[in-house]
Amino acid sequence: MTRENVILKVDNLTKQFGGVIAVNEVSFDVKKGEIFAVIGPNGAGKTTLFNMITGVLPSTSGQVVFENHKLTGKKPYQIAKIGVTRTFQNLEVFSNMTVIENVMTGAHLTMKTNLFTAGLRLPMVVKEERKTMEKAMECLERVGIAHLAYKMSPTLPYGSQRLLEIARAAASNPKLILLDEPMAGLNSEESRQLIEVILKMREDGLTFVFVEHDMETVMSMSDRIVVMDNGVKIGEGTPEEVYQNPKIVAAYLGDEEEDTVYA
Repeated sequence: MTRENVILKVDNLTKQFGGVIAVNEVSFDVKKGEIFAVIGPNGAGKTTLFNMITGVLPSTSGQVVFENHKLTGKKPYQIAKIGVTRTFQNLEVFSNMTVIENVMTGAHLTMKTNLFTAGLRLPMVVKEERKTMEKAMECLERVGIAHLAYKMSPTLPYGSQRLLEIARAAASNPKLILLDEPMAGLNSEESRQLIEVILKMREDGLTFVFVEHDMETVMSMSDRIVVMDNGVKIGEGTPEEVYQNPKIVAAYLGDEEEDTVYA
């Protein structure tokens, strides 16, 4: 892997809560255009890792670098402006807004107007609002739910709300999107649709890092995988390499008769 291809570098990232080390010196690189998975059972530290990368939690030690920007110590909105956005395991849609209004909130980081100029309703404000709405509609078209733009967000089926979250994450023109268990709660058809959306957005130049417990999704969609256990990285490689690693198979993928879905 050449240095030029690396878009995200996680270096010895550690998070300690009192006497508990939730993430212990985890390191990996993500290449531009990759779909990169982080897997492991409950308590492995996956979401804590995501929270440190996106500034939701401060790290105890280590650092995260996105392109030439050090993310460590920055706030989530600063990291989003740099080009890294995320979705959450639990749906985070604004229930009092329409679908397109939800997506427009994701685009506010790219707006040049402030609260004062917005209150004056200057021509530049109206123009920028129109551009923001056009951008939001474009994002909804990318995920296939533009026809639902003016519905109230809570009325959407669960799978469509997942797509709404991804559209909102894409509205600030990121280069990297982190997805925390994007398939959670989806049926097989909704999962298939979401996989197609992610693969298409990758073709358009986006990079993805995702946490997921559905091993069928992980193995079919990922370019590379990091495996965590008790806060420690225990393996890394392509889906084929991970599946053939006896240590990982024994600890996480289970025997052939056993269910291969993570808790």
